[in-house]
Amino acid sequence: MTADATTIDPAHSGEFKHADTVAIQTFGFWIYLMSDLVLFSTIFATFAVIGHNYAGGPTGKDLFDLPYTFVETMFLLFSSVTYGMAVLAMYKGKKNSVLAWLGVTFLLGLGFICMEVNEFYHMILGGNGPQRSGFLSAFFTLVGTHGAHVTFGLIWMVTMVGQVVIKGLTVPVQSRLMRLSMFWHFLDIVWIGVFTIVYLRGIL
Repeated sequence: MTADATTIDPAHSGEFKHADTVAIQTFGFWIYLMSDLVLFSTIFATFAVIGHNYAGGPTGKDLFDLPYTFVETMFLLFSSVTYGMAVLAMYKGKKNSVLAWLGVTFLLGLGFICMEVNEFYHMILGGNGPQRSGFLSAFFTLVGTHGAHVTFGLIWMVTMVGQVVIKGLTVPVQSRLMRLSMFWHFLDIVWIGVFTIVYLRGIL
């Protein structure tokens, strides 16, 4: 066997190392998402148990504005579409398009959070804070936990915009963008559950 046959190209070795690192990081992120799924499942279960304990206070029919929440929901769902467009642009190597779509996604996500904060503000202002009843405690915990995740996602998105601007669409940056994509779509799925179980069932 010649020396050439046993020599590994350093460039190819670097590619394998990158691929292994990305695979490990992606696997680790899947584990994180599963732990988050357990967290949300627990909070959903809590809401199912105490969500009808109104303690003589208002119910979902008294508090929820379905058209308002529907607009809020559309903000988040469309932000998932625009993030998908950012990923497509990333695969094509179009840096400016990635930045533009991330910007649109951020604005939609920010609109969602602003509407949620406004809803919380008016509920608390009307004396319907989380301490009012078991129903409201469960509501604020579930919706607030989801909102905290979306807020973290927006911070992460701003960070990724900075990395794309400074570093470009390198392999590590693309890997982080894909993990953020997983996180963002996961939050969309959770919100569909929130909208259906909390808002729709609360009004019907």
